[in-house]
Amino acid sequence: MWRQAIAAFALIGAAGTALGLDFRSVEVPVAILYDSPSQKGKKLYLIRSQTPVEVVVRVEGWFKVRDAEGTMAWVEARNVGERRTLVVTAPRAEIRQSDKADAPVVSELDKWVVVDFLEPAAPGWARVRHRDGTTGYVRSTQVWGL
Repeated sequence: MWRQAIAAFALIGAAGTALGLDFRSVEVPVAILYDSPSQKGKKLYLIRSQTPVEVVVRVEGWFKVRDAEGTMAWVEARNVGERRTLVVTAPRAEIRQSDKADAPVVSELDKWVVVDFLEPAAPGWARVRHRDGTTGYVRSTQVWGL
């Protein structure tokens, strides 16, 4: 019986790690978020282009998404693209030359600024690009969308 329980927990754990988070970003200038997967649903709020969202449910033509503040709503799938962006959630974030805490700072970003996610870096870091062309590394604790 213990072996079966251990095997079941191992399978659950493996399934959890196999399921990656699906982060994407809004591709249209402004997308409407609804309370249900229908244009007849209640319009909740608008979300701007490039804003990162986490897709948590897929229904024909619709995504249920979570934003950086944890709000969940429905958006038409055609308004969301594959592009990955991150949004600064700390009061201030620093883009550094390398993925080291003592690396020189190349840019500082205010809260809610969006950057392109380029690739993962050392644990706790992500390589990003700001719209002005600045590239570097930001701490994962300062952004949302990873």
